[in-house]
Amino acid sequence: MRKTIVLAFLLAGCPKQVPLPKGPSQPVSYRLLAEAPEAETASRTEQRPDVFVRTDQFDHTPVVVAKGEAGPLSLQGGRAQLCADEACTQGIAVDNFILFEVIDSSGAVKHRFAVGYHSGLTVDNQEPDNVGANAFTFDPGLDVTAQLPAESEFSLRATALDYGGVGRVSNVFLRVSPVTERTPTDDELKSR
Repeated sequence: MRKTIVLAFLLAGCPKQVPLPKGPSQPVSYRLLAEAPEAETASRTEQRPDVFVRTDQFDHTPVVVAKGEAGPLSLQGGRAQLCADEACTQGIAVDNFILFEVIDSSGAVKHRFAVGYHSGLTVDNQEPDNVGANAFTFDPGLDVTAQLPAESEFSLRATALDYGGVGRVSNVFLRVSPVTERTPTDDELKSR
């Protein structure tokens, strides 16, 4: 009986630690965009005709400021953040916005999201998710984890777009870092 009480006390008093996906063992940064200095919108010729921007003052079809892609990559259950440098000490800047496209192994676009300043946009008549404030500059480490597949392999395409005045973009890196160890919730314990 004494052993049963001690065993019951030990099991009830100590939360069980189960292995959870934690991401890479060390942070990894992937360059998505190289810095493009400020230039007049009219000086840029490449457009994205599949993108429509709601605006009363400028052209509805934005021009490309910069574009890039990284992958294949995997979060491995880690955290994904946008930064202007590999160490994630600088925040990104963009005029007007960056369109991110999540691409699966077959080359199909599975999800889109945007970061930056716009008054509404659609891509092929669908509105992408908007991440962060409607702004030109962002603090280091803008979290985009929820926008990306947690475990499966993907590529991430980034296109900086401008629709009037001047356009520019800072360097843009996707930083994937480990998630801090934590005690699992009751639901996580039950599902194991």
